[in-house]
Amino acid sequence: MLTRPINVAIVDDHTLVRKALKNYLTQFPNIKVVIQTPTAVALYLELQNTSVDVLLMDVYLPDTPGFEGFKTMREKFPDIKIIAISISTDLEVINELIDLGIHAYISKLDEPENLLQAIYSVSDNKLFRSKLFTEALYWNKQMEIRKGANKHPIVFDDREKRILQLLWQEKSNKEIANEVFLSVRSIEKIRQDLKEKLHVKSTIGLLKYALSNNILDAPKMI
Repeated sequence: MLTRPINVAIVDDHTLVRKALKNYLTQFPNIKVVIQTPTAVALYLELQNTSVDVLLMDVYLPDTPGFEGFKTMREKFPDIKIIAISISTDLEVINELIDLGIHAYISKLDEPENLLQAIYSVSDNKLFRSKLFTEALYWNKQMEIRKGANKHPIVFDDREKRILQLLWQEKSNKEIANEVFLSVRSIEKIRQDLKEKLHVKSTIGLLKYALSNNILDAPKMI
């Protein structure tokens, strides 16, 4: 668990939800809620003067049609880790959000501890695979199979496969470096090289490709 301060922003048009999230998170001394707002537009304005590490953002906001809020965040504030929060359990919706670059997805039906763990994980540059997030990745795999995509998958060497497997296991760069006896800088370089190799922008993009092409040793979803 991280001990350094984590600045969190909350964007949800329901006042009760925002206040409940803030009251829960402020119990933890290393988490500071620095922004809470009902709209994406208000968020963009506050981000001009406030440093944020993790953003909790409702999927459906009244001032941003579709997923425009998530697209804008990725373009204007690429360093902020985004956790999408919603009542929706639609795997197609979650998969689309994954493609837009979210770092985690938390259902409003989840236990509060799941949200806390997600914040700590993404702050530490780890993957956080909630049940719905994982199901969406498998859903994408099935769609790729049905479309007949990836008939000629790119070849990975053993070290690259091992690193992908460790990423799937939600390991940080430091933990991966210890496992494969390389420096953290080397792991960062390999991850970036893999993204360029596959023409993807995120670690989730890497894992989606690896999962779709049976590169990961991942249990089958029933």
